[in-house]
Amino acid sequence: HGTSLTLFIFQSSLSKSKEQILFGPFFFFFLQLNQLEKAVEAAHTFFMANPEHMEMQQNIEDYRTMAGVEAFQLVDREAKPHLESYSAGVKHYEADDFEVAIKYFEQALREYFNEDMECRALCEGPQRFEEYEYLGNKGSLYEAIADHYMQVLVCQHECVRELATRPGRLSPIENFLPLHYDYLQFAYYRVGEYVKALECAKGYLLFHPDDEDVLDNVDYYESLLDDSIDRGSIEAREDLAMFVKRHKLESELLKSAAEGLGFLYSEPNYWIRYGGRQDENRVPSGVNMEAAEIRGLSMGKKSPPKIERDLREGGPLIYENITFVYNSEQLNGTQRVLLDNVLSEEQCRELYSVASRILLVGDGYRGKTSPHTPNEKFEGATVLKALKFGYEGRVPLKSARLFYDISEKARKIVESYFMLNSTLYFSYTHMVCRTALSGQQDRRNDLSHPIHADNCLLDPEANECWKEPPAYTFRDYSALLYMNDDFEGGEFIFTEMDAKTVTASVKPKCGRMISFSSGGENPHGVKAVTKGQRCAVALWFTLDPLYRELERIQADEVIAILNQEQQGRHTLKINPRDEL
Repeated sequence: HGTSLTLFIFQSSLSKSKEQILFGPFFFFFLQLNQLEKAVEAAHTFFMANPEHMEMQQNIEDYRTMAGVEAFQLVDREAKPHLESYSAGVKHYEADDFEVAIKYFEQALREYFNEDMECRALCEGPQRFEEYEYLGNKGSLYEAIADHYMQVLVCQHECVRELATRPGRLSPIENFLPLHYDYLQFAYYRVGEYVKALECAKGYLLFHPDDEDVLDNVDYYESLLDDSIDRGSIEAREDLAMFVKRHKLESELLKSAAEGLGFLYSEPNYWIRYGGRQDENRVPSGVNMEAAEIRGLSMGKKSPPKIERDLREGGPLIYENITFVYNSEQLNGTQRVLLDNVLSEEQCRELYSVASRILLVGDGYRGKTSPHTPNEKFEGATVLKALKFGYEGRVPLKSARLFYDISEKARKIVESYFMLNSTLYFSYTHMVCRTALSGQQDRRNDLSHPIHADNCLLDPEANECWKEPPAYTFRDYSALLYMNDDFEGGEFIFTEMDAKTVTASVKPKCGRMISFSSGGENPHGVKAVTKGQRCAVALWFTLDPLYRELERIQADEVIAILNQEQQGRHTLKINPRDEL
């Protein structure tokens, strides 16, 4: 009865607000009630809003198997209908099933405009006094009324962001509403509905009137129309035209009111331009349909996410004996490089030896023995801890310094190879080992480290990577420097944004280093370590000095002290043994 009562309380308190997602607790309550199918459903809902929660992902796999629940039966209880229809449309579009894609996109638009009406209605309500003290407000009655309705209007104007934001996310899907019409204009073209294709293309131009590709498409669609059709009479779809007109009028009203009432308001960019259709299809103007279909870009091709800096690579490796293996193109991605002989065999042995004496179980993960998978033990150590142990004589100081030196070597290589025009700083330095647990390796279907991105929250369902907390959004480049290969499994893999399609696989070995940019363009993970222990030095870098690793700064100070002591001994010609 206690469990049922608590479950009732949680259900009674459930809110539509994305800040109050209670399906994590629901999962455990349904388990206690032995309702496995509902438990999986609750876990799936929680995971959709928290894709970085690796333990819940493992729970879903385990309990879905127990309950016999197939993937298509999983239901997200907080999913918004228009977002679900949009996602279904994109999947059918990418599968070249244009008629079904059109059905889902049109359904998504109907649901979107209905949701928009509901969102705007919910903005009507009591005035909120968040930015100033109510009792201190000396405005007249008319000013108070105007202020209240401006607050309502701001809320209504923001509905476009609210409707483009998935539950649990802070950031909206970029260019969300225009994308519906961009997909539709090409889908209608592919099924021979040229008038509708033209209406959708002109609708898209209401948001981006200077889009050259769509302007070309408009010209081409008009050339395909029968002579009996008046081309000038075909306008942008009425539902969208009314929507955009209202949005622009609201924007002008808000700007005018901000000046008159003295409150701050700046119009956000609701239709960010680089949120484009993933396959970048366009119809070349001035060609017939058959030629257009041949020359159009691949329907399923994914363009990499936007990186807000110049992409360059191929700079000098600056150290002798390092062997270049693969670049980004050969690794089927963006900003990737694979190098060998960054460490010598002797250095690998020395680091591996010191690792066994400084590693702490669960280091970096609040002491969790198995933070990524229950089938492996995770151990780690920072560079400062290694130097501390070396200074105290608990490990050879030479070996502790080697950890520091090789991480600095890796930083310089990454900075040089990717031709960065500003300093690359450490954001975290970690020696890590993953050990397969005996008796737990049969029929494993999990990963040693699930697919993720280093500076954003990977959301495979939305084909997005959300650059927001708790992700380490300040990380710019990553590197892994391997120390051994006497284990089974543990391959490093890159995938597409779907977290399933493997684009490259790297087998670790002594001295091998993989480095890559840290964003959603490089989803990656580690295959299960099924036997032995896999050790590496994991490195994350930032271009922002505000996010420099504190322990690294302290380690720099320790190294400076050690260098001064060593220089002092050399100057005074003191034998270290005599000093001891």
